[in-house]
Amino acid sequence: MISLGLLAASTVLGHSQATPPAAPASAAQASGEWITLFNGKDLAGWMNAAGADSKWVVADGAMSGQRGSGDIWTKARYGNFVLEVEFMTTGNSGVFLRTDNPQNCIQTGIEIQVENPGGPNRHSVGAIYDLVAPTKNAAKAGAWNKYVITVEGPKIKVELNGETVSSMDLDQWTQAGRNPDGSGNKFKMALKDWKREGHLGFQDHGNKVSYRNVRIKPLP
Repeated sequence: MISLGLLAASTVLGHSQATPPAAPASAAQASGEWITLFNGKDLAGWMNAAGADSKWVVADGAMSGQRGSGDIWTKARYGNFVLEVEFMTTGNSGVFLRTDNPQNCIQTGIEIQVENPGGPNRHSVGAIYDLVAPTKNAAKAGAWNKYVITVEGPKIKVELNGETVSSMDLDQWTQAGRNPDGSGNKFKMALKDWKREGHLGFQDHGNKVSYRNVRIKPLP
C-alpha cells in the first residue's frame, strides 16, 4: 500500500510539473492590464505577413520600416482593446486592427491612416481608411504623434494627440463596397460581417515610418 501511495503521489507530481504556468501576457489579457507590445529593444512578439522574422529595425527605442521592409504584425490576436501608439512618419503608413489574414490585410483588417498632416478626408491622417474622415487635422508634421484607439464590439474610436477625430459603428456598414452615406469603399464584404478579432499591424507603404511606446489594454 505504501508503494502504491508513493507511485500515485509521484504520478500526480509528475503531471503537475509537466503543466507550464500561465504566460504573463495571457494573465494580463484576462485581467485587462496594460501589455507592452514593443519593448523598445527588439521585435519579440512581432512577425512579417508570412509569420517569419520582420525586416523592420529597432533604434533609439522605436521600430522603423521603409520601402522593402514589408508590413509588421503582432503574433498575438486581439478583439476588444485600447491601443496606444506613437508614430513619426515621412508619408503614408497605417495602423491595422483586428486583421484576420496579414497576407490579405486590405480585405480582412481595418486601417487607421498614418500620414503627414493634411485633409481632413477619408484618406488623411486620423481617418478610418476609406470609411470615415477625421473631424479635423490634429497631426503635427515632423514630430511624434500619439494615437489612442478604442475597439469594443462594433465600435471604433480614434483619438489623435488627445482629440477624438473619428469613430464608427461596424454594424452600420451593411453593404459590401458602400458606406452608410452612400459613398463607395474598397471592401468586398459588408464590414458588419467581419471577424472582430485579429492581428495588429503597421504598414510599409514605401515611406520611412517609426512607431514607439506601443501598448494595449484588452477589454472584455
